[in-house]
Amino acid sequence: MPPLSPAPSRDSVVAALRAAGCVFAEDETELILTTARTPDELAAMVERRVAGLPLEHVLGWAEFHGLRVHVEAGVFVPRRRTEFLVDQALARAPHARVVVDLCCGSGAVGAALAAALGAVELHAADIDPAAVRCAGRNVAGQGGHVYTGDLFEALPDRLRGRIDILAANVPYVPSDEVSLLPSEARDHEPLTALDGGADGLDVLRRVAAGAPRWLAPSGVLLAETSARQAPTAVDAFTRAGLRTELAVSDELYAHVVIGRTP
Repeated sequence: MPPLSPAPSRDSVVAALRAAGCVFAEDETELILTTARTPDELAAMVERRVAGLPLEHVLGWAEFHGLRVHVEAGVFVPRRRTEFLVDQALARAPHARVVVDLCCGSGAVGAALAAALGAVELHAADIDPAAVRCAGRNVAGQGGHVYTGDLFEALPDRLRGRIDILAANVPYVPSDEVSLLPSEARDHEPLTALDGGADGLDVLRRVAAGAPRWLAPSGVLLAETSARQAPTAVDAFTRAGLRTELAVSDELYAHVVIGRTP
């Protein structure tokens, strides 16, 4: 790619992104142009995108469920299909008052739930310190609390038996398929946010097994999975003693396993 001028034009940005293989070069150009504050910052952002960084890491934000969510380099980028999980949670617990975003990444799910529900007690947790720092920025406006640790071990004991919505966007890529992911995910997102073990469901099983001790009597657990894994994921929820159903969005290609305490 030829070097960009100090103040790249729209056409030169589009051409650079196209040459780098960006399918939606025009749309990405508009987002970069409206985000960059100076010509130097614009040039740097284009160079980072051309180098293969995810667009959201370049911009510093992602659109998610009507929010602009802060996203830092090295943090899992919230997927649009996960908006379906948020919608399913809101439909099943519209009056929730205690919300936990487990495996929170950027905290996008928790922030979206809190924004829709209003005054809630919001908690989020992740094993990755970088994700926790990022999530802290995204849930601060809702008075949320973020913890570092492995699943339920990160949560304060006072939440046991009180959680109305437990959203767990767990990693669910089988270990031997991580190498097949697009380079944007494989090279720039943490392995802990992608690798779900041999069949991709190791973390989901652990969440399902622990959830009954943390959910309120009317609480609901929601976890995303793939179409291929859905039957096994449903079985894991059922074996944990949860009343289980599967919600599917063909439009978003999203599959959410939903469990309630009996």
